[in-house]
Amino acid sequence: MTALIVAESGGLDKLVKIEASDTWAEPSKLEIKQGETYRRGDLLRILLVKSMNDVARALARDNAGSVEAFAEKMNAKAESLGMTHSHFVNPNGLPAPKQHSTARDMARVAAAAYKNSTIRSIVCLKELEWQHPDGHVSEFHNTNRVLSSLKYCNGMKTGYTQAAGFCLISSASNSSKDVISVVLGDAKEYVWNDSERLLVWGLRGEELATDSQ
Repeated sequence: MTALIVAESGGLDKLVKIEASDTWAEPSKLEIKQGETYRRGDLLRILLVKSMNDVARALARDNAGSVEAFAEKMNAKAESLGMTHSHFVNPNGLPAPKQHSTARDMARVAAAAYKNSTIRSIVCLKELEWQHPDGHVSEFHNTNRVLSSLKYCNGMKTGYTQAAGFCLISSASNSSKDVISVVLGDAKEYVWNDSERLLVWGLRGEELATDSQ
């Protein structure tokens, strides 16, 4: 949802100046610092590839003026997408009172994001090079392992908290159809295979999914 709102707002070549409040996030962080500047599109790319919680806060605050104001945008967008069982209070999905969603609602926002060409071009990346302000470059690998294990997979986004378990919204495409799978509350050792089997089932039919076990 955060990425969709940022991508649809445009201006991805503009610069974002990091504020102190952007850094107030744990545990997955890029370690951005107050006063640094980054291209908005680059922050969006690292957010989708490597799930950086501080980056999500920076993009939200940059977009709406504050995390709270951005949450209002998230809820308005959710309503427009028919996400009737979701409520957002922060842009990075960390546990918070009154924040919740469902697999069906996550599928709705995933379908909207899948139609966005900017997001589609990012979530398929298996790795990403990131240049830090001091000039050194880090290589980050996409947290979605199904991108490497299933040739049809072309996205989308992982998630994990102790409350939610291991989650993965994944997408795949062949010559005849596009499919999206939503797996929530899984275990680390199963989430990748469970997601892959659902994608194969969606693309080729239940028989082929069974044969691939």
